[in-house]
Amino acid sequence: MQIKTVGIVLRPSSPDLKELFFKVKSAFEEENMEVLIDSISAGMIGVLGQDFDTVCEKSDILISIGGDGTLISLVRRSYPFHKPVLGINVGRLGFLTDIMPHEVADFVKNIKKNRFRIDQRMMMEAKFKGKREKLVSFNDIVITRPSISKMIHVEAFIDKKWFNTYFGDGLIISTPTGSTAYNLASGGPVVYPLTNAYILTPICPHSLTQRPLVLPAEFEIEIKVRDESALMVIDGQEIYEFTSEDSIIIKKAKIGAKLVHRLERNYFEVLREKLHWGK
Repeated sequence: MQIKTVGIVLRPSSPDLKELFFKVKSAFEEENMEVLIDSISAGMIGVLGQDFDTVCEKSDILISIGGDGTLISLVRRSYPFHKPVLGINVGRLGFLTDIMPHEVADFVKNIKKNRFRIDQRMMMEAKFKGKREKLVSFNDIVITRPSISKMIHVEAFIDKKWFNTYFGDGLIISTPTGSTAYNLASGGPVVYPLTNAYILTPICPHSLTQRPLVLPAEFEIEIKVRDESALMVIDGQEIYEFTSEDSIIIKKAKIGAKLVHRLERNYFEVLREKLHWGK
């Protein structure tokens, strides 16, 4: 893969990233690669930028400088362009953002030598039945109550057949990548990120018999609520209201996300480090 141009997006409301941006920019330019930055990030640090879609079209890879949330947002916003995404971690957890700031110069040299890998991660698409607009999710789709004082009934159908009714605070439909996010905090399983599967995890169910379920990604999931309103939250970043008159169809997206990683990156080492296993 010949990389000639990279596009950079910064974590919002973080003008302190200006110095790191110029460090990253210099590292790529020293290897004769052009660096673009989207106009919102550029305005935040006082430089000239280009429209986000233009940056995506022109770039061979996209780079997020921030935490996992910044990378997740970039993956979803750039989905129509299907460009590989690299995360530089200045956040806290760093499950997805692979490169630390002090590693940038060495990794850019490896990029020039094609010494990196691109992992294909499953994504989901959701749409309201009867509407054409499709929403994409990288981590999870959460069906939850609009008010803390109420519980909701979530009706789940698999391939158009009624499967279960979850009564409680809601339901998480997660990708394997998202299994270490809200799903894990809610008692769901950790699933290897290159797997093609859904994880359905009830949130505080009003029944001790309700348990997480892992399903092959070939299934179609339909979600309804019973006689009440609810919220659909995409990756913890986009919120949509719906009622018992609506139906949400969830499928595996035709094209997944492409994440750029070091060749040496080992998922199980990352898992052990981030979750403090064996300590």
